[in-house]
Amino acid sequence: MTYYISPRFLDKLAVHITKNYLNLDGVRVPLILGVHGRKGEGKTFQCELVYEQMGIEVVHISGGELESPDAGDPARLIRLRYREAAELVRVRGVMAVLMINDLDAGAGRFDATTQYTVNTQLVNNTLMNIADNPTNVQLPGSYDDQPIQRVPIIATGNDFATLYEPLVRDGRMEKFYWQPDHSDRIGIVQGIFAPDNLGAAAIERLVETFPQQAIDFYGALRARIYDEQVRDFIHSVGIQSVSSRVVNSDQPLRFAKPQFSLDHLLAVGQQMVEEQRRLQEMRLADQYNRVLRERSQAPAAPSSPFYRAYNNAVIDPAASNGHRDSDVAPSVSSSPTAATAKSILPPETVRHVETLLDQGYRIGLEHVDQRRFRTNAWRSCSTINTQNVGEAMTALEQCLVSLPGEYVRLIGIDPKNKQRVLEQIIQRPAGAIGAS
Repeated sequence: MTYYISPRFLDKLAVHITKNYLNLDGVRVPLILGVHGRKGEGKTFQCELVYEQMGIEVVHISGGELESPDAGDPARLIRLRYREAAELVRVRGVMAVLMINDLDAGAGRFDATTQYTVNTQLVNNTLMNIADNPTNVQLPGSYDDQPIQRVPIIATGNDFATLYEPLVRDGRMEKFYWQPDHSDRIGIVQGIFAPDNLGAAAIERLVETFPQQAIDFYGALRARIYDEQVRDFIHSVGIQSVSSRVVNSDQPLRFAKPQFSLDHLLAVGQQMVEEQRRLQEMRLADQYNRVLRERSQAPAAPSSPFYRAYNNAVIDPAASNGHRDSDVAPSVSSSPTAATAKSILPPETVRHVETLLDQGYRIGLEHVDQRRFRTNAWRSCSTINTQNVGEAMTALEQCLVSLPGEYVRLIGIDPKNKQRVLEQIIQRPAGAIGAS
């Protein structure tokens, strides 16, 4: 199978690698090339294609190897692999590179809660030392006065802004932001579907239908088409016989090539996009991390417009017995009239209701007395079946008036997926723990 190599990518890597093997008088060449960009755009795969075309030997290091329970092991590993690459040049007489995949995942610091270990410091210092002295890379506990071959380092990652700044300065690391343009995307997708005889017009239509998707989306889309054949195989042999038929079977399994049609690819692609949307809407980890940030009194990170409802999330362990509430508004005392209730409704509650209704969600209410609040035994009020903000606020006020002395929380409901998207306490009884 012939894959597409972006001319820009090929030019950048070829120039950097070749330049590191040349003796250019008076020129200080950065040893490290940092290839960064958003996830799934084929940075590592494009590198491998360039290495293969240029006949370059590669020594790999994964970002996961840059941490260890034993202090100093990752730094020692980097020096060892670098010397191995230099030895390949000497023994085989070809160019070699040291490639570090996902450098930011192993050595980056993403926020104040990211642990900064001794190994992280040693990895940064080791890479800076090698970049400054590429022909004098010693292993701990030994010293060799003979210079070794200079070997360029290629590092990939998503966000190099998380790395130690002295490491990524221009004298040590040359940066290359990889974002395939339209012609690159067309060429790469043509390479992915080359065995399937899709025409150029179909490839272009496929790319234009999913313009925001990364390159790995199209590879996953092609793999998803084979699900139908695997499903038919499972049905044909029986679910109980799949294991014995697949593992240690004397008869090799052969599957006919599926029919790739543009309409089918578009339909399956839309299903994958829908799954991505559902994943983004959940944001459970985002909510959890926001609570952790607030516990440490760190500023909350920006979120999407809808999830700003959680920006002021707090936890009240004493009142809720471990129950986590995603947002707590100022307390609302019981009131004899709807007008009084309306006057003390916090503006953020009105904003949350407007946001929920604008996005097609339903509004619900739950209430609980102070005794059952400790056991998280909430009871449902009637769902507010309206998309009108005024009517929803009227029903909300009536509920608050009818339930004095109880906790009341606002619920956002996704009617399509039958999921909750928001829980916010909007009333606390007077004298309750944590009430204002």
